[in-house]
Amino acid sequence: MSAASASGEPSAKHTKRRPRFVGWRFVLCALAAAVILAAVVRAFFFDVFYIPSNSMQPLLEPGDRVLVSRTAYSSEEIRRGDVVVFDGRGSLAPLHSGRPALADAAVIVGRWLGLAGSDTVYVKRVIGVAGDRVSCCTDDDPRITVNGTPLDEPYVYEGDAASDHGFDVTVPEGRLWLMGDHRSESADSRSLLGAPGGGLISTERVIGEARKILWPLERSTNIDRLSLGAEWNTEK
Repeated sequence: MSAASASGEPSAKHTKRRPRFVGWRFVLCALAAAVILAAVVRAFFFDVFYIPSNSMQPLLEPGDRVLVSRTAYSSEEIRRGDVVVFDGRGSLAPLHSGRPALADAAVIVGRWLGLAGSDTVYVKRVIGVAGDRVSCCTDDDPRITVNGTPLDEPYVYEGDAASDHGFDVTVPEGRLWLMGDHRSESADSRSLLGAPGGGLISTERVIGEARKILWPLERSTNIDRLSLGAEWNTEK
């Protein structure tokens, strides 16, 4: 027997299937729209990054998911004390991974889903901005100095020295001197002394400012911008 009755009306069986098909199509379209919206938000406004290492302890622990503002520096300059996320390719990481394209795609998907970290994206604290002279350390004072002023750094991991080896760098325009809070575990600007660029990271590589720990829930908190004295906060 055909799907329509002799009068041309659809059969009862046929009329029951159409709403179900329309319903699934609506759900799929809604899911696709949600994914596209999330991709746009994460590409241009806010993103979430997985913390894979100890380099920013005690502020950030391995496994933390951190909310990063991609627009934080669209209307203001990067400041000393800010915690920034940046693309380390060409500085702390090679420009090309050397992996097959499919392996790179799997890494990107894992990072986007918050299941894995990235071996080319780093999170560090800004210690020096353009024009700053950043130095460490002397027998008289084991602290880092910026423009001759010693820094009190309460965020540094307990038991760590300000730096295990000395440096004296003047930051040029468009560059940053970045360090991890867990100094003995951090690959940062100090690791690149003597390399092209002298350990100074381009401001163009900064993805955004870390604003909040989202996960795990028991560690969820805002990441405040520091205020460590008039000299530290002098705008350039």
